[in-house]
Amino acid sequence: MEEVLEVYQRPQDPQRPLICLDETTKQLVCDTRAPWPPVPGHPEKFDFEYQRQGVGTLFMLSAPLEGWRQVVVTERKTRIDYAQVLKALSDDYFPRAACIVLVQDNLNTHSFSSLYEAFQPDEARRIRERFEIHYTPKHGSWLNMAEIELNVLASQCLNRRIADMSELSQQTTAWVQRRNQAQDRIQWRFTTADARIKLKRLYPSITALSIQ
Repeated sequence: MEEVLEVYQRPQDPQRPLICLDETTKQLVCDTRAPWPPVPGHPEKFDFEYQRQGVGTLFMLSAPLEGWRQVVVTERKTRIDYAQVLKALSDDYFPRAACIVLVQDNLNTHSFSSLYEAFQPDEARRIRERFEIHYTPKHGSWLNMAEIELNVLASQCLNRRIADMSELSQQTTAWVQRRNQAQDRIQWRFTTADARIKLKRLYPSITALSIQ
C-alpha cells in the first residue's frame, strides 16, 4: 500500500508518466420494443423488457497528473487483450516516454508473461522494459485511481442501455474526448501518513521484548 502511495507523491515527469490501469465489463442489451418519444413534461420512456447482446470489456488507462484518460474496448478480457493494451500504451499513447510508471491490481492476467503469449520474445522484452509496475495490495483496489475514472465513466456514460460493441466504442470515445478536453483531474489526497493513522489496524503490531 505504501509503495503505491509513495508513487502518487512523485512530482509530474513527462519522461516518466504515471498511468493507472483497471478494467470493467458492460452488459450489452437492446430494446425489444421502440421507446416512447418524449413529450412536454415527460421524458423518453423505455419498456422494461430487453434482449441480451453479450458483454464488452473496457480497459481504463488514466494519467491523473495530466488530466488524460483513454478507454480501450475489447470483446474479451484475456491475457492477450491485456498485452495488446500495454503495447498500445507504450507505442501509441506514450511513445516518447523514457519509462511508464504503471499502477494496477493483481489480476491474474496482469503479468508480463502475458506479453510473451501475445508477441515474439524480442518484442515482448522490448515492451516489458518500457514499464515500471506497482501493484495495489490484495483487497486494496481502491488505491488504483483508474477505479475512480471507471466510476465516473459508469455514472456519466454507461448508465444506459447500449446495444453493441460499436455503440459502446462510440459512447466511450465521446466521453473520453469531453473529459480530456476539460483536462479533468483526480484530486488524490490520501498519503502514507494518513494510512498509518486511519489504517493502523492493518499494520503489524510490534511488541517490545523484555530482556532478562
